[in-house]
Amino acid sequence: MTAPAQRRPPVPAAPAEQAASAEQATGTALVRVRVWDQPVRWVHWLLFAAIAVLSVTGFLIGDPVLHLARSTDWVTWVKTIHEFTAYVFIALILARVIWLFRSPNRWCRWTEWIPASKERWRGIVPSLRFYLFIDREPPPVVGHNPLAGLTYTVLYLMLGVEILTGVTLWGVQGEGWAASVTGWLIPLVGLQAIRFIHHLIMWLILGFLVHHVYSAMLVDREEKSGLLSSIFSGFKFLPRDRL
Repeated sequence: MTAPAQRRPPVPAAPAEQAASAEQATGTALVRVRVWDQPVRWVHWLLFAAIAVLSVTGFLIGDPVLHLARSTDWVTWVKTIHEFTAYVFIALILARVIWLFRSPNRWCRWTEWIPASKERWRGIVPSLRFYLFIDREPPPVVGHNPLAGLTYTVLYLMLGVEILTGVTLWGVQGEGWAASVTGWLIPLVGLQAIRFIHHLIMWLILGFLVHHVYSAMLVDREEKSGLLSSIFSGFKFLPRDRL
């Protein structure tokens, strides 16, 4: 009797073959799409760094009991860093707003933030249902879903108020140009209210950052489009029919 032939273990498929088999199984071809322009990605990460510096220095300015050193000059250094970073922050905000209207990429333009079409308005409720775990599938979009885009609109309005109140506080500290631009605000609102609003928005922005990271991880996991890596590379992998 002859010994039965031994069966060889299957050879693992190459990544390209795995992707092809997955496309055949689902019937959907994935396309590499550039969703985020390079200016958008640069502004994104520079804004993150600026917000981190402004939050730390702003908290120290608001509560000087938490001194960093025994020298009394540390407050001056912290204020200098805060003001210099604020100039960078203002420039980044202006650059992103200008790019909303100048970008050749439709997914980086203002129409992704403000729901100017009926289709975008209709997508707000499905987006909310997904974030509330009522629906299991995220809405099929290429860039920001309508709710996320609307959230960015509210965020940048808050950042505008943060800049306005910050410049007003500069004017109080002796910056002549700032006082001439925002001097009308103190009699209208009051200095204490301006300080409170400036401090409150800082915490709201930090809360948004927590939600931003969570929602990005959630959508990336469910959509499997490479959302997290796209903010570095600019590219997502999406079904061809979605385009």
